[in-house]
Amino acid sequence: MARFRLSRPARADIANILTASEERWGTTGRLRYAALLAGAIRFIASHPEDATTRARRELAAGLRSLHLRHARRWGPRPVVERPVHVLYYRAVATDLIEIVRVLHERMEPGRHLGVDPPDER
Repeated sequence: MARFRLSRPARADIANILTASEERWGTTGRLRYAALLAGAIRFIASHPEDATTRARRELAAGLRSLHLRHARRWGPRPVVERPVHVLYYRAVATDLIEIVRVLHERMEPGRHLGVDPPDER
């Protein structure tokens, strides 16, 4: 399993997501969503190019994403019924995955990702 790190924006994203989860669904909802996020991050560190992930070359070279709906199988029980966030990540070394952002599925990722755009060739 590769190591992982969270970018500063990803840490802020997660803090905001968990705050909103607690406000909407209480402490139990926040803990359930936090466990789902943690499970998804661990999965990505172990399987960065799994079939449930997507290459996001249109956004940046080496960028991939995982919608949390795919992570429910590795998350807590009872499951989060309708996760609405997407993890954006990239391998920065052979043994290190960086979680770049965690965005709501309705957000336009190109506006929120601070990564280099892919080369135009």
